[in-house]
Amino acid sequence: MKNVLFVCTGNTCRSPMAEALFRELVRERADYQVASAGVAAAPGMPASKHTTALLTERGLDLSGFQSRMLDREALNQATHVFAMSSHHMAAIADEFPEHVDKVYLVSEFAAEDDVRGKDVSDPFGQGRSAYEATLSDLERMLPSLLAYIEQTWKKNEG
Repeated sequence: MKNVLFVCTGNTCRSPMAEALFRELVRERADYQVASAGVAAAPGMPASKHTTALLTERGLDLSGFQSRMLDREALNQATHVFAMSSHHMAAIADEFPEHVDKVYLVSEFAAEDDVRGKDVSDPFGQGRSAYEATLSDLERMLPSLLAYIEQTWKKNEG
């Protein structure tokens, strides 16, 4: 079982967006679990209104979503952790150094040079267009991320 965890700051904008989009990518696959968390999340918050609206327009439902704080249990369960920014990677490395071997920047494997290795912009507190830009970047990054997991998982299993 591949357990993919997306991490941002408050777990209301970027990571729930990535979670929903990635879950859609692997919806036909029983060998994936997908979740998200935040390094500074207030537990129990819904996804932001723009995140929810944009995903609803794509047929993805976040109505039952609740934010959660990143913790050791979530990291123990995860086989792959994808951070939205280098700041999030540093926060994970600082607090949970035993897990750094499975933490990557979400854009690390992107096929397109203009997004590869870049932080995913935080739309929090901005208008809908900022959320649309974040969503567009994630839609470009996630297929390559899935390909990376598939390629490395087979090697690990072989």
